[in-house]
Amino acid sequence: MEKVSKVVWGIIGAGNVCEVKSAPAMYSIKNSEVKMVMRRNATKASDFAKRHGIASWTTSLDELLTDNDINAVYIATPPNTHAELTRKCAEAGKAIYVEKPMANTYAECLAMIEVCKEHGVPLFVAYYRRTLPGFLKVKEIIENGDLGTIRCVTIEMYQPVQTDLIAHPENNWRVIPEISGGGYFQDLASHQFDYLDFLFGPVIESKGLSFNQAKLYPADDIVSASFRFESGVMGSGLWCFTTDTLSEKDSIRIIGSKGEITFNTFGSPMIIRMETALNGKEKLIFDHSQPIQKPLIQLVVDELCGEGNAPSTGTSGARTTLVMEKITDNHL
Repeated sequence: MEKVSKVVWGIIGAGNVCEVKSAPAMYSIKNSEVKMVMRRNATKASDFAKRHGIASWTTSLDELLTDNDINAVYIATPPNTHAELTRKCAEAGKAIYVEKPMANTYAECLAMIEVCKEHGVPLFVAYYRRTLPGFLKVKEIIENGDLGTIRCVTIEMYQPVQTDLIAHPENNWRVIPEISGGGYFQDLASHQFDYLDFLFGPVIESKGLSFNQAKLYPADDIVSASFRFESGVMGSGLWCFTTDTLSEKDSIRIIGSKGEITFNTFGSPMIIRMETALNGKEKLIFDHSQPIQKPLIQLVVDELCGEGNAPSTGTSGARTTLVMEKITDNHL
């Protein structure tokens, strides 16, 4: 795909993520604008366009894909649609920025990469923690050797069940495996594994157990895992989405030969706690403001304009899907 002087976006899907985290960045950063939003519900599409100052809206995918001004498409729909929509966008010659998880299966991810390669268009995935200041600081600390040689990483994530989810699980696509590819593990752990891929490189071995323990909705609600990175770092994790509020936890702990660091993946502020034999205990706090995807989207726009490289691609996104797929293969 030839470099462009300005990225003109078409958006497919306009839910909560698009509302707050991404679309406002697309029409507010340099060399970027949103021309059209597409949603099957005309009332919601029109309302979104009006509130965000977007020139046009449609309920027709063909109308968006045949618009010659649009040179990039943001796919902000549930994961089960990503592979097919990516194919259609690639065939239309549009650059693609797709929401995470990249797709429901690794096979779908590979098909997305292949069709984009075939049509000469770039493929980016919305794993934006690769560009946020707090997460970049953790990467800097590790690469500076402050923790020594990294030995292992542990992920712990425990969340209570939302009341409305218990009453109407059918209204939440994230817990319907046919749509989401699994449950909250696929939705949330994907960010964690992608970021660890950014820190340590590819995971070359992963396995685990997953189970629908509380049976409040169709998806598995508890997952345990062990994994090994190409770099030699070992990892383990436990995710449970049916705990009491008193057990709520969001933690990644990285242990090295000279110290350790712990931080949260979600929410703001991001609190980083580090302890080394040399410097003792330290605490760093980073606020991540909305639209939170702005740093990554800026890099995507820069790359499309020939001015740099975005760090979250189809290739890296596919690796994360493969890791999670291997972990949840052993469903109880």
